[in-house]
Amino acid sequence: MKNKLLYILIFAVLGFLLLQLPVNTLVGTKAKLTFFDMFYPVSGAFLGTGFGFVAVFGMQIANLAFHGFSTLNSVSILALLATSRLVSMGAGAFAFSRCDKLALALPIFSILIFLLNPVGRSVWYFTLLWMIPIAVFVFRKKSIFANSLFATFSSHAVGGALWIWAFNTTPVYWNMLIPIVILERTIFALGISANFILLNNLLAYAEKVKVLPQSGVAISKKYLLKFVQA
Repeated sequence: MKNKLLYILIFAVLGFLLLQLPVNTLVGTKAKLTFFDMFYPVSGAFLGTGFGFVAVFGMQIANLAFHGFSTLNSVSILALLATSRLVSMGAGAFAFSRCDKLALALPIFSILIFLLNPVGRSVWYFTLLWMIPIAVFVFRKKSIFANSLFATFSSHAVGGALWIWAFNTTPVYWNMLIPIVILERTIFALGISANFILLNNLLAYAEKVKVLPQSGVAISKKYLLKFVQA
């Protein structure tokens, strides 16, 4: 447990730093996408589902505190969850680390919740984007990219289901998002895959040379480079 807490702290600090490096801004809002979006899903794979969620939650709370919790004064709780993306990021970490059918509940229920909204029903085809994680589900154990697609689109599905109920949006808004989401999430999936392979090797090497204690994280031998295995 002591080793696990050390790794949670390392992931939380690294995640907090990445949260300060913006990549893009969500259309129609001041909410920012950052390099953290290519990092947070892998925390669940290394730390375990529960501890990964704790790390992601800690990163987000630290980030909100750092920026003064300014959003608390101007938005509802639902809007806060949507803009801070606490829930969607936790969902992404959960999705990346769980290969059982329980993870499928994320995109499926998100689609249903989105379609319950009148605006959502008018742009029902937007939810076809969230069929992507369902389509790649069976390939997750064989392909890190498939698992990354599953995680980032599942996270987006949860965020979208929250967003449509938290804010007054229009069909035009969701139509405009379709090409942006496809490009953005493909880039994120590539980034998540690269981050997982990089961190997997760095952590394994750090344990090998005894810079970090062993048994604190789950290392995947499948993605270790030869010089790390030697």
